[in-house]
Amino acid sequence: MSTDTAPSRPPEPAWVPHVMWWHVYPLGFVGADVRPGVPVEERAVEHRLGRIEPWLDHVVDLGLNGLVLGPVFASSTHGYDTVDHFRIDPRLGDDADFDRLVSAAHERGIRVLLDGVFNHVGREHPAFRALGEEGPDAATAGLFAIDWSGWMPGQPVPVGLFEGHDILVALDHDSRATEDLVVQVMTHWLARGIDGWRLDAAYAVPPAFWARVLPRVRERFPDAWFSGEVIHGDAAAIARESTMDSLTQYELWQGIWHGIADGNGHELAHAIERHDALLETFAPTTFIGNHDVTRIASAVGEQFAGHAAAVLFTVAGTPIVYAGDEYGWTGVKEEREGGDDAVRPEFPDTPPAAGT
Repeated sequence: MSTDTAPSRPPEPAWVPHVMWWHVYPLGFVGADVRPGVPVEERAVEHRLGRIEPWLDHVVDLGLNGLVLGPVFASSTHGYDTVDHFRIDPRLGDDADFDRLVSAAHERGIRVLLDGVFNHVGREHPAFRALGEEGPDAATAGLFAIDWSGWMPGQPVPVGLFEGHDILVALDHDSRATEDLVVQVMTHWLARGIDGWRLDAAYAVPPAFWARVLPRVRERFPDAWFSGEVIHGDAAAIARESTMDSLTQYELWQGIWHGIADGNGHELAHAIERHDALLETFAPTTFIGNHDVTRIASAVGEQFAGHAAAVLFTVAGTPIVYAGDEYGWTGVKEEREGGDDAVRPEFPDTPPAAGT
């Protein structure tokens, strides 16, 4: 799409240049079981979300003023296989627990960002289960791109998967039904008090989809901020075509990691130069750690983690600190079942004392 025909991209909200985020993976933080054997509908509500609240003063003490919450909606396992976008995961609590946390954050001047998993849903989502029972006649069939030719009742539904993960069923982003669902979810939680959305796996969604959705949401919530998880591609073009306010800066993260770990200042300088070029289009969302990658202290060595943080806080952008990195916690991501557990640990009830 050329810049002449690109949809209008409004300036980011006035509060965003002043925000610095602290990123939490809630299910791990509160010690919930991410591989439970009990179906979602049979799980008792466990009021754990409040365990984050005692850490809010720590966020302020760090000089940060934003809280990015990983998945909080009802899901089968790790949070990214959503089964109900309108219900807090019972392993975390309920609406009242969520409202208290948002209020406690706002009382301290802390903005709140939710993780929007809108590229796919969990295989156990009622919308998808209805397809197995009713086939193309299901009321929710419009949410999924399916070739029903040759399908017979009782056969598996021939749906696309997200990156080959059997539990993650891709939504149809050419569908008005999907567009309406995402608008409804976003506006529901913005009305409940959140300040914006991290758009999970935004790289796997056509930019045109966001360009249809986000203006509809901004009509009601013009002060909301939207940052997309994009790990590859032409970032400037994606930002223009999608109208997203910001994109995650994975190229800079890699430059920081490898530049420091390998002692290669040229690689780091090159990454920063490319990063600076993006500022003509948008202010990137910067980070040196998140729930999907090896912790920075393990990646570059504990003695150099502070150097990585120095880069994070001196380059332009909207920075995110992954909870625990401020303590130099370590953890290595592995490509296996449970391979994320080390970088998504349970946190103590209160922040450790300084120097521990």
